[in-house]
Amino acid sequence: MVFFAIENFVYLADSSASIISMPDFNMSISKTLLTYIFCLSATASMGQPAKSLTKKEATAEAERVISDYQEKQKTIARTDWEKQKIQIGNDSLHFTIKIFGEKPADGRSLYISMHGGGNGPAAMNDQQYKNQQRLYKPAEGVYFVPRSPSNTWNMWHQEPVDGLLERAISDAVLMEGVNPNKVYLMGYSAGGDGVYQLAPRMADHWAAAAMMAGHPGDAAILNLRNLPFFLAVGEKDGAYNRNGLLTEWSVKLDSLQSADKGGFVHNAHLMAGMPHWMKQQDTISLAWMAKFRRNPLPQKVNWVQDDAVRNNFYWLSVPNQSARKANTVFASYQGQEIHIQRNDNDTLFILLNDKMMDLDKKITVRQGGKVLFTGKVVRRKALIQKTYSDRRDADYIFSAGIVVVHNEAKVI
Repeated sequence: MVFFAIENFVYLADSSASIISMPDFNMSISKTLLTYIFCLSATASMGQPAKSLTKKEATAEAERVISDYQEKQKTIARTDWEKQKIQIGNDSLHFTIKIFGEKPADGRSLYISMHGGGNGPAAMNDQQYKNQQRLYKPAEGVYFVPRSPSNTWNMWHQEPVDGLLERAISDAVLMEGVNPNKVYLMGYSAGGDGVYQLAPRMADHWAAAAMMAGHPGDAAILNLRNLPFFLAVGEKDGAYNRNGLLTEWSVKLDSLQSADKGGFVHNAHLMAGMPHWMKQQDTISLAWMAKFRRNPLPQKVNWVQDDAVRNNFYWLSVPNQSARKANTVFASYQGQEIHIQRNDNDTLFILLNDKMMDLDKKITVRQGGKVLFTGKVVRRKALIQKTYSDRRDADYIFSAGIVVVHNEAKVI
């Protein structure tokens, strides 16, 4: 057995997979990383090759990993729910919830609704937080209103917010039976600013998103390829050019959807005669969003890194050293073929599972017309464990994959 580690991934190379050599990746394996690898891979040991799993075995391992996590996490989730507070290190998020409607057979919906306010005294944002609690009433679902962790202009799109909202989703799945494919993001004013930023940055988390009376800043519109996006701004809301920017985004989304028929679903409204406060005309967003379910494994992905970089996006992943602002990946798959149209990262992980393609048949990876890889992949128990540990989302468990390093591809 040959062990390799690149930050947040482990490679178990044996006779059934292409061996990734040390010079190819210019890395060293420290004692700490070796210890980490042994802890991660319960079935692997020196001198004993890691077993390649069958499809049935991979499914059983995924079910076991999910069950073990949920058993351990439920106590934490219950404490979060009882205290109405999520704490991760030094970062915390207070919240309130209201339950609407009967629980559907496929699980509840979750509406994360972010308040306005921004750079000012805490009392101002506290008032906006209270207002948001009664602003929207979905026909069904858990209405989750968080209190911004800070009192700054960018309070909803600072990096810690990502992890706090991910924990909120995980808690809601355990405590309220939320379907993770029915999670919706919405926000008003500064909360709308947050939706402009978090919707594309975390597009793989949401079924749909609704931006009300916000400003886009430098948000990555291309990431919305697989995320239905609702926009509403008052016709007379000229502060920070909110009304003008809504029109610009509407035109851009129209153009993107025209060029890519399978993506960029959107619904934009410049509310006639309305100033910043739209007198709840924007509540039509709730019924519009509720029509959609998240597709966690879309066949085409656009990924442009924000200033708060991420390691995972749908079925793509990068190590920390490759995660840089503006780095872009355009990739797609169909049948047994994966196409990389653009990749700015020196290392890119293409993560695979049996819902995407037949992992028992040969897979081809192409980039710019060049074939980077043709062959079979291997289902790994360690990769199932690792990908669930990273995302805590059953739909993002991957059992196999291919890594592309400097335009050369190998089996994970």
